Amino acid sequence: MTRTVTRDWVIRRRLATQRLSSAPLPHAADAVRLLTCVQSQDAPLAAHSLAMRTRNIGYAGVLAEQSAGGWVRTHILRPTWHHVAPEDLRWIQGLTGPKVEGAMPARHQMLGITPEFKERGPELLRELLAGGKAMTRKEIGPEFAAAGLPGPGEPMAHQLIVAEVRAVICSGPPRGTEHTYVLVDDVIPAAESDTWSRERSLVELTHRFYAGHGPASERDLQRWSGLTLTEIRSATAELTTSTTLQSTHPLESVECQGETLWFDPSVTARTSRAHTAYLLSTFDEAALTYPSTGFSRRNHDANRTRLVSEAGGGIVVVDGHDIGTFKRKAEAKQTTVTIRPDDDLTSAERGGVVEAAEFLAAFHGPPLNLVFA
Repeated sequence: MTRTVTRDWVIRRRLATQRLSSAPLPHAADAVRLLTCVQSQDAPLAAHSLAMRTRNIGYAGVLAEQSAGGWVRTHILRPTWHHVAPEDLRWIQGLTGPKVEGAMPARHQMLGITPEFKERGPELLRELLAGGKAMTRKEIGPEFAAAGLPGPGEPMAHQLIVAEVRAVICSGPPRGTEHTYVLVDDVIPAAESDTWSRERSLVELTHRFYAGHGPASERDLQRWSGLTLTEIRSATAELTTSTTLQSTHPLESVECQGETLWFDPSVTARTSRAHTAYLLSTFDEAALTYPSTGFSRRNHDANRTRLVSEAGGGIVVVDGHDIGTFKRKAEAKQTTVTIRPDDDLTSAERGGVVEAAEFLAAFHGPPLNLVFA
């Protein structure tokens, strides 16, 4: 019989599973592998999300790991920008890419991207980036125009996404603040996982999600991956009754607020870092993944007309509850963090928020300018 647990129990286990409250991981790349795909359209705060789960690393250190090939940044899963380990890129794109591309034809027709252009774009990219060459979007744009392909702006962006979900291109080394593209085959060696069957990949992704994000529901996985509930339920059932994958432990489940939540009991889930507060990007995997059983709002009547999804912001979590929003502005001489609590904070809660803001400022480097608005 599945036991019933409180939301507080679920939150505590998730924070530990994601290494926010348990022992930090040695490298940012380890955090990417734990979470499998890390949403990253707000790149600086995505880097901060990795640093919170990693031992003693700042922004420069995260970028250095990425430049050294620790992970790539590409459109995958929904599609949205994500960090993903190089060895995981091809099999995940093979599993989820066709559905992503299959959802685009109507928009492509509006943008003038014909089926012919969708084939010519990746072929041109293979020519432009051959031999390990890395190019920015600004550099690729004139080449697309010269070849008669739609662009610039959104039409070219969509053609690049097609090439990404087909595992033709992915991110190259950052060039200052600019994103570059390289050929997947030039930077990622072939792997046995490239030839996995769809069923094998489905079970692997399902297990990886529950192991890195659990306890989580099947609908949480559906939102995160874009897979169908039928596929997810089939894979989840297989993972609860056998050790289908090498080194995989059967999943366990709990009930919370009428939902069945799944997790891998072998994954570290012991709280060892007593953080009172966290500043989590709107797109942090701990903040975005759980619409029904995520952090509860302490003040449901507070005005949240502010768009926390704007770049450089997110939610303030204190003792497992969402108590407000924050914005971050990193400048040469200071890092300004503006906290907007939905309710009054106790001195202990305020102290926890100050500690979290100090970590964010130290991650960027310049000293903290903290504002409570």
